[in-house]
Parts: sequence; structure tokens; C-alpha cells
Amino acid sequence: MQPQANMPKLSLPNIKTIIAVASGKGGVGKSTVSANLALALSALGHKVGLLDADIYGPSMPTMMGINGLIDQEKTPLPLEKYGLKIMSMGFLVPPTQAVIWRGPMVHRALTQFLSDLDWGTLDFLVIDLPPGTGDAQLTLTQTVPLNGSVIVTTPQEVSIIDARKGIEMFKQVRVPILGIVENMSYFIGEDGKRYEIFRHGGGTKLAQEYQVPFLGEIPIDPKVAESGDEGIPIVRKYPENNVSKCYVALAQSVIRELGTMIAPKELPKLDI
Repeated sequence: MQPQANMPKLSLPNIKTIIAVASGKGGVGKSTVSANLALALSALGHKVGLLDADIYGPSMPTMMGINGLIDQEKTPLPLEKYGLKIMSMGFLVPPTQAVIWRGPMVHRALTQFLSDLDWGTLDFLVIDLPPGTGDAQLTLTQTVPLNGSVIVTTPQEVSIIDARKGIEMFKQVRVPILGIVENMSYFIGEDGKRYEIFRHGGGTKLAQEYQVPFLGEIPIDPKVAESGDEGIPIVRKYPENNVSKCYVALAQSVIRELGTMIAPKELPKLDI
């Protein structure tokens, strides 16, 4: 199936900037990056939304500590938590129930999440794409006015190979690539030394290969998994942690790369 770059785009006038966070494969921490990037943008003084676009395997309810199904008649969607507006298929379907949908149903659900819900006025909407280059990715890249994409990889070659597929998809549908993030880049031991468990430099290599910006490295820290499992992402729970500071730097890099595509606002000076 070939992407069609001329498909009509949704009209989302109250959302200034839409960023897709993608990876070519699962297991690289893309959802963790999406959640913490959204919180970092919020910490920098912006109004931010977070859309979990993984219809088959939504993870934001767990990461954001939103348990149980949402009664839409009593609780309007998207939900608000940690200063973000959040939407996920996981709010509507029990975690043990499989979503067995074909492409058109995925397309319909995602377009309804974006166009039928009241997101209010947002400076940024971060969309956490599912891994790969399937129906959800095609729906969003073809019908949503994306301002740019962030590609998440880990240092090792097997991740880089799949990340290339994501880059090629965005190139085909003419979505700007804001840059590459290398997640799980290194680990700082109790001795203060840096250990590169999964090798190092894959993200930089990929950025150089495609002549796109390298947005930064996110280190490994057990507190990342701990925070995600508790439903309080690390940027929110441990704002002074080095990983949190890396996410704030990532948010600043994303804003810088967007450049004149958004109306910039003066960012407050923060200590985190």
C-alpha cells in the first residue's frame, strides 16, 4: 500500500503544533519518550495534549496512572492529568480485551479521537504512534497536519535497521523529521562511571546517514521503569533526576528544530 500524500487533512485550528513520536520496532521505549516529552513541554510552560495512537496495545493508561474504564457520559474525554490532556483507547476497552479491528476501523477511531473530542487550545499535541508502519501510522501521517516527527531508537544495530523504515515512511508522506532520539543510551553506575550497555552512537550514526538533527541521548535509570509502572512518569515524579533533565533538553531541542513552523513563546527559566 503506497502512501497518498494528497489525502485531505483534518482541520484542527486550536492545536498549534502536532508532533508524532515513532519507532520502527517495539521495545525501544517510544511510549516512555512520548509521555515524558509531553510532560517536559508542559514544564516549559506550554499547553500540551498526549494522544496514545496504539489502538491494539495502548500503554498510556498505565504510564499515566489512569486505571479503569471511563464512562464518557460522566467524564468528558480527553482526560486531564499532570497538566496534560490525554486520550487513549485504553480508556474505553478493558486491558484484558483484545481489539480485533481492521484498518478502516482503526482509521475511524483515530480520526474521531482527534476531530470529535474537545482538546481545547493546545500549543503541542504529542502523538505516540504504535511501532511499525501500518494502518495507524498511515492514517495519521496522511490525514493529520503533522508539523514534524521524532524517531526513537536504541544504540544497537537491530533497532537502527527498523528506525530507518520509520524515517522512510515520513519522507514518503512529506512529514518533516525533527530528529533522532537515542533512548537507553548509557548507564551511570554507583561508581559514577558511564557504561554503554547496548553499545553507543547508533542514533548519531542514523542522524548523520539521513542528514537530520540528533536530538539527544536518554540514559538508562531504574527510576524510569519504576515511575512508569507507578503511573507517574519520571519527569513528573523525579524532576531533579538526570533523566528528567535530559527530557527537558529534548523538549527544548524539539522546539528549536520546529523553528518558524510555530509561533514561538518565551520559555520560562526552570531549574529542572
